Amino acid sequence: MVNGAVFFLVVNFIIAICFALVFAVVAVRSRSRQAAQWFSAGFAVASLSAISELLVAYTDLPRLFAVLAFASVLGGMILLRVGIGELYGMRIAPLGAVSFFAACILLDLLIYGLPRSTLRHAISYQTPFALVILASAVAVFASTRRAKIDRVLGFLLVATGLHFFAKAALAVTAGAGTAATDYIHTNYAVISQGSTAVLIVAVGLTLLSVLVLDIMADERSNSERDVLSGLANRRGFENGVAAARLAAPAVRHSVMTCDIDRFKNINDTFGHHAGDQVIRALADLLRSSAAPNFVVGRIGGEEFAVFMPNTTVETAMRFASATRRETMAITVDGLPKTLTVSASFGVAEVAAGESLDDAMYRADMALYEAKRAGRNCVRQARNARSASPDIRLVT
Repeated sequence: MVNGAVFFLVVNFIIAICFALVFAVVAVRSRSRQAAQWFSAGFAVASLSAISELLVAYTDLPRLFAVLAFASVLGGMILLRVGIGELYGMRIAPLGAVSFFAACILLDLLIYGLPRSTLRHAISYQTPFALVILASAVAVFASTRRAKIDRVLGFLLVATGLHFFAKAALAVTAGAGTAATDYIHTNYAVISQGSTAVLIVAVGLTLLSVLVLDIMADERSNSERDVLSGLANRRGFENGVAAARLAAPAVRHSVMTCDIDRFKNINDTFGHHAGDQVIRALADLLRSSAAPNFVVGRIGGEEFAVFMPNTTVETAMRFASATRRETMAITVDGLPKTLTVSASFGVAEVAAGESLDDAMYRADMALYEAKRAGRNCVRQARNARSASPDIRLVT
C-alpha cells in the first residue's frame, strides 16, 4: 500500500510540473512575459523537492537530498517572488536574493542534526519559506494594481506564509520524526504535503488568473483600437464614453465630430498612402490636443469624434475652433506644400440622460451644415430639444 506522504509528494510533483508548463505557454501571449517565465521556472524548481524528499528516505545520501529538498522549495519560492516583482513592479535586488538563499542554505546545514520535532528546528526550517511568501504578499499589496484578483492573491499569499508557522507548530505537536529519513513515514508529512498541495493549486491558479485576465484585457483593447490611427474605433469610443459618463452621470458633457474635407480627392489624386498619412496626422493632432479625460476615436473612414466629459459646449466650441486652425497647418509627405488639409466640425452638448447616439446625431447634423456652408468651419448644434443646428460660422 502506498504511503500517504509518498502519494502527496507524487501529486505535488505533477501539479508543480503542470503549472510550470502552463506558465511557459502563457508567457507566449502575456504582456507580463518575464513574470510568467519566472513563475514557470519557480514551479519547475520547486517540483524537484518532491523527488529529493523521496531520495532522502530511500538512498544512502539523506543529508545531501534533505538539503536539496529545502533548497528547491526555497529557490522555487524566490523565483516566484521575482516573478511577482516583475508583475507588480516591486522588483528585488538579485544580490539580496542570492545572499538570502545562501544564508538559508547555511542555516539548514547547521540545524540538520537537530531532532525534527523540536521547536528550534521547526521554526528555523519553516521561517525562510514564510518570509519569502510574506514578502511576495507585501509586493502585491504595495503595488498600484488594485483589481479584486490582485487582492485575492495578496491575502492568499499571507495565508500561505502564515501556514508555514502553523506547520512548525504541527511538527512539534504531531511529531516530524527525529532524523530527516523519518519524515516521510510520519503523520506530519501527510498533513504537510496535503496542505502544500492545496496551496500550490490555489496560488498557481490565482497567478494564472492574473495573467489570463491581463491577456483578455489586451485582446479587448486591441479589438477596440483602430490600427491605422491608433485611436479608439467605434466600439472603443462608445465603451470609453460609457465609462466616462458612468463616472459623472449627473453633469453635462460635450461631443465633437469632425470630417476631413475632400478626402476622396486626396486619395484619388495622391494615392491611398497619402490619405492614410493625413488620417494619422489628424489623429495625432487630436490625441495631443485632447485633455487626458477626453475620449478620442476614429468612428468612420475619415470621420473622428471627441467626447469631452464635464465640458461646457462653449469650451468644446473653442477646442473645435483651435483644432480646425491647427488642422490647416498639417504637412504630410507626398502632398504638395501648397495643399492645405482642412476639416469640418460639429459640436453638440450632451444633456444629462441623453443617449450618445442622439448627441452624436445632432453633432453630425451640425457637421453636415458646416460642409454645406463651404467646409473648413465649425457648427454648433442646438440643445437636445431641437434637431436644427445653429448655422453660425465659428472660426
